[in-house]
Amino acid sequence: LISEPMAAAIVADLPIEEPIGNMVVDIGGGTTEVAVISLGGIVVHESMRIAGDEMDQAIQEYAKKHFDLEISQAAAERLKIAIGSAAPVDEPLEPVKVRGFNVAKRLPDEIEMTPEDVRKALNGPVEAIVGIVLRTLERTRPELCDDLATRGIVLTGGGALLRGLDVRIQEATGIPVRVCDDPLTAVVRGTGKYVEYKAKHRHKLS
Repeated sequence: LISEPMAAAIVADLPIEEPIGNMVVDIGGGTTEVAVISLGGIVVHESMRIAGDEMDQAIQEYAKKHFDLEISQAAAERLKIAIGSAAPVDEPLEPVKVRGFNVAKRLPDEIEMTPEDVRKALNGPVEAIVGIVLRTLERTRPELCDDLATRGIVLTGGGALLRGLDVRIQEATGIPVRVCDDPLTAVVRGTGKYVEYKAKHRHKLS
């Protein structure tokens, strides 16, 4: 029906019909999509298969490499939500215990991972997300970049909930970054608004 960045832009109340640049970064489970929107259409679009799932896998790989512990993706996701971050945060976060299978001992085992452990684990996917934002900006016309420098970048999708991701992107781009309200459901809500608008418009035409 509609692209995910466009749906997110609608629910974020961005002036997408106006001749100004708006940027949306949608970080879902399987993909990250970045779009610059103007005059009701997508002007520049980038997509990659690195998002929330890859963050979980990065935590799994870190636990195995540094602690010899194989943990489930569900456990990795719990760690990401509980103490994960893309940059140092002021929020006090305590280490979290996680159970798995110790490949060295060949026995079930439990370890404690710190917020710093999880931040290090997430650095690869986070850097990839920052990189796709920078690539999109490089392809954006100067006049639209001027708009973005003033209006900022909007993050949406479940991955936008990662602590400090907005700070990390803002530091890399020099552009203000904000997380839209309830980013996990933004695309669904935006699609619903779009469908309602199209239905009303069709009714008026008939």
